[in-house]
Amino acid sequence: MFTVILAEKPSQAKSYADAFHTSRKTDGYFHIEDPLFPGGAAITWGFGHLVSLEEPQKYKPEWKRWKLDTLPMIPEEFKFTVPYAKRAQFNIVKGLLRKADQIVVATDSDREGENIARSIIEQAGMMHKPTKRLWINSLEKDVIRKGFQELRNGDDYLSLYDEAQTRQVSDWLVGMNISRLYTLLLQERGVDGPFSLGRVQTPTLYMIWQRQHEIENFKPEPFFQLIADHKESGQAFQTKHKTTFKKMEEAADILKQHGIENGADTKGTVAKAEKKLKKMQAPSLHSLSSLQAKMNRRYKYSPSNVLKTVQDLYEKKLVSYPRTDCQFITMSEFRYLFGQLDSMKAAAGTSFDIAHPKPRPKYVQDSKVQEHYAIIPTKKVLSRDRIEKLKPMEKNIYNEILGSTLAMFHEDYHYEETQVDVDIQGLIFSVKGAIEKKRGWKELFSENAKKDTILPPLKTGDVIASVVNIKDDMTKPPKPYTEGQLITMMKTAGKMLEDEQDQAMLKEVEGIGTEATRASIIDTLKKQQYIKVTKNTVSVTDKGVTLCQVIGGTLLSSPEMTARWETYLKKIGRKEGSQEAFLNNIAKFIQHMITEAPKQMGSVKATAGSAQKKSSVMPVCPRCKKGVMVDKGGFFGCSDYKQGCKQTLPKLLLKKKISDAQIKALCEKGQTGMIKGFKSKAGKTFSARLVLRDGKIEMEFK
Repeated sequence: MFTVILAEKPSQAKSYADAFHTSRKTDGYFHIEDPLFPGGAAITWGFGHLVSLEEPQKYKPEWKRWKLDTLPMIPEEFKFTVPYAKRAQFNIVKGLLRKADQIVVATDSDREGENIARSIIEQAGMMHKPTKRLWINSLEKDVIRKGFQELRNGDDYLSLYDEAQTRQVSDWLVGMNISRLYTLLLQERGVDGPFSLGRVQTPTLYMIWQRQHEIENFKPEPFFQLIADHKESGQAFQTKHKTTFKKMEEAADILKQHGIENGADTKGTVAKAEKKLKKMQAPSLHSLSSLQAKMNRRYKYSPSNVLKTVQDLYEKKLVSYPRTDCQFITMSEFRYLFGQLDSMKAAAGTSFDIAHPKPRPKYVQDSKVQEHYAIIPTKKVLSRDRIEKLKPMEKNIYNEILGSTLAMFHEDYHYEETQVDVDIQGLIFSVKGAIEKKRGWKELFSENAKKDTILPPLKTGDVIASVVNIKDDMTKPPKPYTEGQLITMMKTAGKMLEDEQDQAMLKEVEGIGTEATRASIIDTLKKQQYIKVTKNTVSVTDKGVTLCQVIGGTLLSSPEMTARWETYLKKIGRKEGSQEAFLNNIAKFIQHMITEAPKQMGSVKATAGSAQKKSSVMPVCPRCKKGVMVDKGGFFGCSDYKQGCKQTLPKLLLKKKISDAQIKALCEKGQTGMIKGFKSKAGKTFSARLVLRDGKIEMEFK
């Protein structure tokens, strides 16, 4: 029986080949000789997706043009194709599959891996052949061999293919139809495109914009607090009354009611002085999302770079499968980790007594592990010297995974918490203090320790010197998202929904997007110039704002749509739903949007500058006085160029970059201030003022 093993990419195929007795590489595959496959075997591979959906014009020629009257574009049957650059490898795979008596699906052990393999097999016309499934969490040789010894029934995973393909087709339908719909509607209102929309990227963008909109429209309001300053045993400390007040008069009135004079010396009595020893368990093991969020917070690494790096570590056989949404391991992993604790401690450059030799439910629960367990080190533990030779990002991420795993065995973090309540004329003022007692698992991480809040030795009934003051302050706006927080925001998107049922749905499917796709969604928003990231802070561009303004109030702006879709997609994966029913609902949704979107567009201003790449609003065209100057890439041009206005302004002049503010000054005032840094042909640097005359830029030197 000749077996063909289908891997996802060449590096994965090479790892499999290394686990067999004899392997010989040839063009596009490895020839395998091993007792596991007495009839012979070949390992071949894709380059990720070898097969993709056809473009609209391949169904109907008229679908090539972007016109409203061609919508909706809903094919009766979906067509798949092999891109030209991948056809040579596809033909090799197809030839091997034809010879196969048995096919082993050995792509990544998840829905997308199943889709990659099955779409190749189906495009090759070999779906009738018997299949087995390799399901592993590591690329170590012993794990690979054990996986091949315990191959699973391939038909048991067909529903994952149905789920993934349904997601792929529905994304095509929404992306192609809704992107064209909004691009064309906005063009009718003088806003250049194109605009890309999607069932995950669009609600994600809208949530980012909601935060930005909240910040931009935030109006600080004053509030007042009652603060008491105390001195005891030569040590000063502060306490605070729990109630805040909107008006100074309200705060003053409370003091008056209790016979307290603002800013005057008085006495307070300690009503409570409690000390408690507390402890904190180590954080959960890492899923991909938690690792991305931590690495962004700690090092400002982008989520996509974290995914790429941890994938590289996986392919180097150093960590377990990275695209996991699970933060638990099973007893099997716990046992092998416990057995290599000494080598892991040496790798981390630490030494500590094992405080938790037995598994704890926060980390070890077999029932919580469905497809993949948390990201942990493999049995191939690196020496300290080898870790230091890794690339900086690899080293930091590997150390984080190693540290989070060791922390599970380390002693809990211990601290002493002191609660003090002071009674001043019947008004209670409180403070909490904390003193670190044992760092425990925290010593494994390089973060700075929190400063102890030390209070003087106090006991109930002590009378202490006090001064109460009314302190004024202002409310502060929420902070903009960081890239790492976007991952968490997408995962917990259900919290933003009002409907409890929708909240529950999104919690069940763990937010919008998947562990494998959230980073790429953020990258798509950047690529489409909807958001920009400056020093790890995310902001929405003018183009993004324009889109958010026109989709507000539609299902496209809410995670609710994705909640319902993801819930049904999960049903398909569990064999409880059908692809046909889901795609029928998608078609109805698209038709509904085509009907309703024109009514909901409202008044869109071309000055939103959808084609602009900068966040500032650009000025009216100085020539036609109708269009606006928008960013065209290498220059600024009038948005009414289709109506004949040819006004342009350069971004770079004599090797000097012209800023948005200077472009605005030219358009609105006809001239700029003096600008330094122009370079002549002779290489000399000089300063000049730019003046706009009859649409052309001239220079003045005084």
